[in-house]
Amino acid sequence: MSKNQFKNHGRQYLAIPGPSVIPEAVLQAMHRPAPNIYAGELVEMTATIVPDLLRVARTNGKVAMYIGNGHAAWEAALANVIASGDRVLVPATGHFAYGWAEMAKGLGAKVDILDFGKRNPIDINRIGDALRADKSHEIKAILAVHVDTSTSIRNDISALRSVIDAEGHPALLMADCIASLGCDVFEMDAWGVDIMVTGCQKGLMVPPGMAFVFFNDKAAEARTKMLRVSRYWDWVPRANPEEFFMYWNGTAPTHHLYGLRTALDMLHAEGVEAVWKRHAVLASAIWAACDCWSSEGTLALNVVDEANRSVAVTSLFLGAPNGTALREWVEKNIGLTLGIGLGMAQPDDPDWHGYFRLGHMGHVNGHMIMGLLGGIEAGLSALDIAYGEGALNAAARVIAKGS
Repeated sequence: MSKNQFKNHGRQYLAIPGPSVIPEAVLQAMHRPAPNIYAGELVEMTATIVPDLLRVARTNGKVAMYIGNGHAAWEAALANVIASGDRVLVPATGHFAYGWAEMAKGLGAKVDILDFGKRNPIDINRIGDALRADKSHEIKAILAVHVDTSTSIRNDISALRSVIDAEGHPALLMADCIASLGCDVFEMDAWGVDIMVTGCQKGLMVPPGMAFVFFNDKAAEARTKMLRVSRYWDWVPRANPEEFFMYWNGTAPTHHLYGLRTALDMLHAEGVEAVWKRHAVLASAIWAACDCWSSEGTLALNVVDEANRSVAVTSLFLGAPNGTALREWVEKNIGLTLGIGLGMAQPDDPDWHGYFRLGHMGHVNGHMIMGLLGGIEAGLSALDIAYGEGALNAAARVIAKGS
């Protein structure tokens, strides 16, 4: 028997933090001829998508939809409220905060970055200090990543709003929920978020290709003060279309819309709160397994405090070159793909090979997570990497208790 006899039989499992596993129902919904883009079913269906997106985001605000990825959502959000020369504050807890900061710089914004490292969340006191020092209110917005997909840190967005209000600062609160929407608890209106961005390829369970910008009345008012916004990124016609093509500034992402309609049906049939609970239970099972493995050897969770961990993605350290070796072994031999350690070290640094990530977002259940953990343990055994015993039993107990 060949070493990789298992890889080409059964389903491959893409356990990276996005794109996530696509439900069969979503794939089937997308498997159809091209529809009429001027009238009929597609037009009528799209009108039902908007309120259901708002329900997932927990907002009574507006949403603008774009053909694009998370980076498109970043630029779209910024283009509507940040002009060249405006100042923004970016608290960084990983790779993606820097990505959003670079996008702002590309639009001519002045960017202040507060770096909190790769293992700890935003320090709210330091944000308060920065806002207090901004006597003339030059800071127009705070760009905060709710869950950084690289480090798996989850930041307290509600606490950011509290400190903004406590300082009496008018800055917009902008949240990146690309990795968290539909997985981690997020309450746009209750938490006082003015603008939120996300994509379709993670918690929303649709192939990459759609981006969303949600905004409230305060953000809409800020948009009216902009001297110009490019026709493509302008959220006004997209959120208030007089004709169907205005949702997209052109041709609609037809088949993505069919997939998204089905994905939203699945989310709301389960219930958003139930979706949050499912993710929390499955994440806890993964952490329980990791705690057992880490009792011997070098494996370690990147985020020590469970309260600061995302329930959608887990970043792990195994030590170079074992992180890469494990990823390569499980992909080659058993058809399991784990995420690279994005942003934890530079790609030309040997330490880069010591990190990997687990995606457990969207269309996942208990047996998939148990399979993921069993695959990792098989890889650790095959590679003679030291690890503690009892991981699978610990994970099973968590799932049994939470079911």
